[in-house]
Amino acid sequence: MTNGYFRVAAVVPAVRVADIEFNAEQIIAMMARAEGQGVEVVCFPELCITAYTCQDLFANDLLLEQAEAGLLKVLEFSRSLPRLTAIVGLPVQHAGHLYNCAAVVHAGRLCGLVAKTYLPNYHEFYEKRWFDSALHLQPGAEVRICGDSVPLSADLLFRTDSYTFAIELCEDLWAVVPPASRHALCGADVVFNLSASNELIGKSAYLRSLVVGQSARLLCAYVYAACGFGESTQDLVFSGRTYIAENGHILAEGERFAMQPQLTVADIDVEALRHDRRVNTSFSTNSAEVMRAEGAGYRWIEMEEADPIADFVLQRTVDPLPFVPAGTALAERCEEILCIQSEALAGRIRHTGVKTVVLGISGGLDSTLALLVCVHAFDRLGLDRRGIIGITMPGYGTTDRTYTNAIQLMQGLQVTIREISIRDACTQHLRDLGHDGTTHDVTYENAQARERTQILMDAANQMGGFVVGTGDLSELALGWATYAGDHISMYGVNASIPKTLVRHLVTWVARNVADEYSAQTLLDIVDTPISPELIPADEQGQIVQKTEELVGPYELHDFFLYHTLRHGRRPARIFALARLAFDGHDERVPVYDADTIKHWMKVFYRRFFSQQFKRSCLPDGPKVGSCSLSPRGDLRMSSDTCAAIWMRECEALS
Repeated sequence: MTNGYFRVAAVVPAVRVADIEFNAEQIIAMMARAEGQGVEVVCFPELCITAYTCQDLFANDLLLEQAEAGLLKVLEFSRSLPRLTAIVGLPVQHAGHLYNCAAVVHAGRLCGLVAKTYLPNYHEFYEKRWFDSALHLQPGAEVRICGDSVPLSADLLFRTDSYTFAIELCEDLWAVVPPASRHALCGADVVFNLSASNELIGKSAYLRSLVVGQSARLLCAYVYAACGFGESTQDLVFSGRTYIAENGHILAEGERFAMQPQLTVADIDVEALRHDRRVNTSFSTNSAEVMRAEGAGYRWIEMEEADPIADFVLQRTVDPLPFVPAGTALAERCEEILCIQSEALAGRIRHTGVKTVVLGISGGLDSTLALLVCVHAFDRLGLDRRGIIGITMPGYGTTDRTYTNAIQLMQGLQVTIREISIRDACTQHLRDLGHDGTTHDVTYENAQARERTQILMDAANQMGGFVVGTGDLSELALGWATYAGDHISMYGVNASIPKTLVRHLVTWVARNVADEYSAQTLLDIVDTPISPELIPADEQGQIVQKTEELVGPYELHDFFLYHTLRHGRRPARIFALARLAFDGHDERVPVYDADTIKHWMKVFYRRFFSQQFKRSCLPDGPKVGSCSLSPRGDLRMSSDTCAAIWMRECEALS
């Protein structure tokens, strides 16, 4: 394993029915090709040494003898590839029975033989005519093969220092309770499936969904390799499917009906899988149940792990915007999020019985999204939009652009508009504090934020409603909120929406929902620099205080946040991924060099840990995605947590 990734491959080799010498040579060629790409474990199809379609020849002594000779040839070749483990299929005799097996070969050693449990004997399949189920095997069974005594069972787990894998064969995946379910609960991070499933109309899509679903259900990686061109087409056609899935997502898949051998390669994130299992209490409870009932029947095969690859290049794309889907999925995501947010707010409105909500409208992205959610919720409830009270509160740093956008947006959405300037109140307040009013320090800024919150709270009392908060997930992660200021509301509809997604949500509404007048305003808001506008504008009336110049680019901080919360990654791992994510391969984000990433990563960790006290008393707000900072839900962390070990690792990055 290298940098937390485990490289695997699914292979469809060329095959000839019963031509074992040819088949062994093809397997060897594909093993060499896989090793050349840094693969650690390569999986071949079911019965690939003989071919799957030998039928009654499986009862022939010569075929079985030559199958063992073919395995021996593969075994001998594996001595020259000490980094690679190969899983190949062949028939194996034992105690008067014949088993459909997967042989695990590594560095000249036959590590174990996994027998197929569920034998299809319906429709076009007749496997029970030739093979027996692994259920016939006695506990601890071993078979003498290739000059050695080798474990033979369905319940073998192959373990290295960094990962554990298990094997099932074809029909096992289709069973009501697949063996892989037990394998995963007993410790397998990756399941390999050697298959010979034939092609039928619609079957491929269903099979793909099985692979994806099994990897998601088991929080594992699933590698599937099936027979292809060269198998007999007497009655069946084999298209050569390969899939590599990880926790519900396809990482790689091969071409169906290819006439040439295929090698499908992907890097499995074992650390992410193990993190998800640690935090999933249902998995751990289920695991304990299975281990008590069946764990004693498993045998652990210790494997030697290959050294990390010095010039390792990750063979999967690292998404620089993990919260923002690409392509058509983005529109679907935006619509779904808006519905979740408005459903949550509608529920709170109905529960409290109010007909009025109050929120501050600044002309910025966050307050705009919150207003759109309010409008959607009111429309769904059949309430008059005039019950939405949008209050614009011009201060020292308010620019004409944001003020105009705030007013035009509220006009276009037909909500109630109130304007209450905070200038005089803040001037008096600063004077009472003995502040000169010209020093633009934290007191100067926070006085404005708290004055705005006081206005919103008192207006809500005055009008019999409640305050809808506008702060987003990214701001909460960085503590970029004034305690008892914009930090406080009665319901925070944006609490789990990251800044990188807010912009897309507003854009989606502009292009798909809003009228032409409101759409123009929304798109101008999207193009406005992000700013709290607490510092006076420049001589040209332009925004001076730009948030991302102060705390760093939100695309970086959202990347750090996602990998910290979703996968529990350490700084060194996130840094390595960020360098790949922001290397220029994705036009949606700028290129960031290593020094820039390191600088803002240190800012992220310093602020993330020091600002937990603000998150410990957050108002209610709906969870929308996989990441949330709610102290009642996803993040229970002491406000006094020391960040020293994270900061030391950040300092050591290079």
